[in-house]
Amino acid sequence: MKIVHSDLHQLHNPQTFIQRGRLVESPERPERAYALLSAAIDAGHMGVEAKPMASAAIGLVHSARYLDFLENGIAEWSVLPNAGPEIVPNTHPNRFASHYASHILARAGFHQGDTSCPISAGTWRAARGSVDIALNVGALIEGGARSAYGLCRPPGHHAFTEMASGFCYLNNVAVLAESLRLSGAERVAVLDIDIHHGNGTQQIFYERSDVLTVSVHADPDRFPMFFSGYSNETGIGEGEGHNLNLPLPHGSDDRAFVAAIGKGLSRIQTFAPDVLVVALGLDAYRGDPLSVLDVTTEGFAQAATAINEFRGPVALIQEGGYPSVELGRNLVAFLGGIQD
Repeated sequence: MKIVHSDLHQLHNPQTFIQRGRLVESPERPERAYALLSAAIDAGHMGVEAKPMASAAIGLVHSARYLDFLENGIAEWSVLPNAGPEIVPNTHPNRFASHYASHILARAGFHQGDTSCPISAGTWRAARGSVDIALNVGALIEGGARSAYGLCRPPGHHAFTEMASGFCYLNNVAVLAESLRLSGAERVAVLDIDIHHGNGTQQIFYERSDVLTVSVHADPDRFPMFFSGYSNETGIGEGEGHNLNLPLPHGSDDRAFVAAIGKGLSRIQTFAPDVLVVALGLDAYRGDPLSVLDVTTEGFAQAATAINEFRGPVALIQEGGYPSVELGRNLVAFLGGIQD
């Protein structure tokens, strides 16, 4: 399988991550991509350097003011007295906010949902390069490939129309889905198997019927993303019935994980999409530092076998999966179950 990647991810190396009141090392760091790429290449897959790609889909998925903030906010932040090297908000609009304030501190609070998504001088180029990877995967699919994998870093499924969160800045999966629609696909399905609910992707397509969003994840009531990912969230307006959340009890094993994916695939088959986009999180693995599930390497292989039953093209986009000794092996196990 072709493994699309980019060295631009190295420009984003977050130094600020506050967890339970403590400043700790971010798990979303460059070594993730190094481990995944080296494992895939060693297993015989073909590395392909992503080419820069322009797409109207980016501006349809994200607002102009949000894109401007991501690209240019660091310059305004850097001239603040005693500013740190990364944009990290210390104030957020409350539920009764009525105005989009112009100060960089206010815009940071508006556009950054938590402290896991600091913005440095290299973040925009890395995030834009990650989108290019997804768009290159789309080009391979449109060119006749049955499957392709995008090693996207930073990840994207927690990025909303106007907000970064959960290590994510631009929603790679959503931009790819939108790009495929612009290129002629009548229907696109997104299957997200990251342990964390794909809340950004859900928000972006929640009122649409041309993109089906399905997310298999850990029960969010006592686990990020906390505020969404429940089974009663099914879409609104034209999107009613086009969002399916399949939360799993904490501690769920391979059998439960694969069964939930199978349930999601049944809905996808009914929807009959032209392309299936898989948001591939590997953080359901039992040894992942953020996991609350009990999925094994074999579980990822079984999940891939189930997904491979989809008869159309499959675009694989990397989401979570954090430093552990099995990270690369889990990717190889999954890729081995998907036909080129």
